Amino acid sequence: MRKYALSALVLTLSASIMALTGCVERKLTINTNPQDAVVFLNDEEIGTSPATVSFNWYGEYNVRITKQGYETLHTHRKLNRPLHDYFPFDLFAQILPGRTVDSCEWSFDLELKGETPREGLIESARQLKGQLQ
Repeated sequence: MRKYALSALVLTLSASIMALTGCVERKLTINTNPQDAVVFLNDEEIGTSPATVSFNWYGEYNVRITKQGYETLHTHRKLNRPLHDYFPFDLFAQILPGRTVDSCEWSFDLELKGETPREGLIESARQLKGQLQ
């Protein structure tokens, strides 16, 4: 009987410790000006801006943003690791009670597509025609 009581106590203590352990939640939000642009991270569509996505790793990300009437933006950004992600602090962030939220935010300005005026196109066509003759 005593053996079962000790096993139950150990099991209860283990479950309590696991329930109190912390976790790290990582979120990246991408804003654009103007909003409602389609956002891709590493060639995977994550939604329209402002877009928030969970991530598992820090490092380099390829970013592509498209919106009709605007130039497509191709760039890359780096997510730097916070202090609580380095050894030995990462151990405490994972086992201490509570939740650590690491929120990162990137903002991008989109440029309007440049349109060539009709007269400019006609003049360019005349020049090309003259070069061909």
